[in-house]
Amino acid sequence: MSTPDPRTSSDPLAAEPPAGGPTGGPAVEPLPLLRTRAVDVIRDGRHLLRGIDLAIHPGEHWALLGPNGAGKSTLLALLGAVSHPTRGEVDVLGRRLGRVDIRELRAHLGHVNPRHPLRSPLTVREVVLTGVTNTIEPDLHRKPSPEELDRAEQLIDTLGMAASAESAWTTLSQGERGRALIARALMPSPRLLLLDEPATGLDLTARELLLDSLDLLRHQHPELASVLVTHHLEELPESTTHALLLRGGETVAAGPVDAVMTTGLVSATFGHPIRITRHEGRWTARAAARRTPEA
Repeated sequence: MSTPDPRTSSDPLAAEPPAGGPTGGPAVEPLPLLRTRAVDVIRDGRHLLRGIDLAIHPGEHWALLGPNGAGKSTLLALLGAVSHPTRGEVDVLGRRLGRVDIRELRAHLGHVNPRHPLRSPLTVREVVLTGVTNTIEPDLHRKPSPEELDRAEQLIDTLGMAASAESAWTTLSQGERGRALIARALMPSPRLLLLDEPATGLDLTARELLLDSLDLLRHQHPELASVLVTHHLEELPESTTHALLLRGGETVAAGPVDAVMTTGLVSATFGHPIRITRHEGRWTARAAARRTPEA
């Protein structure tokens, strides 16, 4: 199916095609929320990404994995309509980058940046409400509606932050900030949530609380799609459905998570023998055992 021409509509969330054809014929596959075709990104003559093909549909939860310098952040910037490819096509919510005002698209994407630049002592509730206007500080000329206040409370509860709703941002732990930022990103009801290494720097308890919150969130919002960037398999929620492995800016493998997250493919991605195991829906990775030198 061809991608809708972005010049025919200014709405980046135009309705998807109906499930059946116009005469009740075979069902039409819905457009992916994100699609890249033969994408290259070149900076200073160096390929940061090369030949990336990807399609993400509603309800899919992708893990984007690879070593440092693999191109994960570069790809996430494309998916979040923050930058443009050097070559190839990127469609975000059915609109082609380069043919649409990317500010329109960003308003409908939930992008969680752990380096949120807030410095003032806003409460958790106030931080979450800034997601409505996509601003760092509250818009003093705009009062939240009762519906927005209710949604903020629901998200704060879902992310396990109800007891901290009145706590100041400056007093929160890094894990609490991460969960507050996810709630903030979900305020505009985005169809896609982008998470850039959300568990970085968290201790074990904070990481597990974050991953449990993501699993609950995905269960409560089955239409939501997400992309989570990490280079640690232990930071993947149970609800992960798909994975893309990157090495040197190129795809090693992409597809359903059980087919991609294998010992052979992950070892090829990280350039080292790594044994992958999965227990109760969670992954662990260990380097292959080295022989102890004989005495």
